Amino acid sequence: MNNNTNIRRISWVTLGLFGLCAGTQATESGSPTTAVGVYDFGAGMTPPVTPNGTLGLRTSFYSTNVQKNSQGRAVDNHLSLDVLSIGVAYLRMTDYRVLGAQYGFGAIVPFFKMDASLQVPTPGGPLELSADPFRMADAQVIPLILQWSLSPNLFVNTQFQIQAPTGDYDKNRLVSPGLNHWTFSPLLNATYLSDTGFEVSSSFQVDVNTRNPATHYKNGVEYRHEFAVGQHFGPWTAGLGGYYYRQFSDDDAPNLTRGNRARVMAVGPAVSYMAPGLPPLWLHVYKEFDARNRAEGYTVALRISHSF
Repeated sequence: MNNNTNIRRISWVTLGLFGLCAGTQATESGSPTTAVGVYDFGAGMTPPVTPNGTLGLRTSFYSTNVQKNSQGRAVDNHLSLDVLSIGVAYLRMTDYRVLGAQYGFGAIVPFFKMDASLQVPTPGGPLELSADPFRMADAQVIPLILQWSLSPNLFVNTQFQIQAPTGDYDKNRLVSPGLNHWTFSPLLNATYLSDTGFEVSSSFQVDVNTRNPATHYKNGVEYRHEFAVGQHFGPWTAGLGGYYYRQFSDDDAPNLTRGNRARVMAVGPAVSYMAPGLPPLWLHVYKEFDARNRAEGYTVALRISHSF
């Protein structure tokens, strides 16, 4: 049996972002469908109204070499995965009012550089799989952003995001930047800033996924809470940020064991810089822990934006 035949026979357990054994992962990709670690300080604040909108750049690096099972124990599958993501975002806030809020819209186009390897047991012995694509991932369209400034200290916005299957995808490849299905995500973001400069920000998101027509796999409903707490010092804000991710419902696919839901938490230092006349930037370093049915690693992310 040649190597390509082996890959096809086990492709249903080697799909998407992590390509890990079905007994020790949940979601088809083995990772959250949409990006985590996006929001930290200022989550409840959108860019200002400008004639041409705001252009943003987010780059992040995720690395892991461990997969956790449903009991939180490491799986001996020689996993190695590094993902460099580069995303270009455009947001446009307007003077139009909807329900008393400023209306806006946006879009995000990401690219992934992925370097993955994995050892899969077969009757003929361990099969070494690897892939290193650098391609476009799934684009996101945000047709609805509503921003409320409820007081000088409290800012809230809600968004509706659509992730389209525009990314490069191959069901027989160990990893693919694209996921080959649609995702619909409502978000609620809030920031409270005290008179003394203490900030608490949170972002809540739910992902509802369609079925992947190439594999007939459908991810369960996913939930994410991102957060940041810190103190402002002039143009700087420093503190802690992180996220909590969990599946609300089971995945659905042929021959799939139910009840295998993923979860993970992450926390680490976060800092932002905002000064008049200069592009704002955000930086955080998060370490994941308490993973179940998915990989556990760390991520470093940097965001910068400029309004025109």
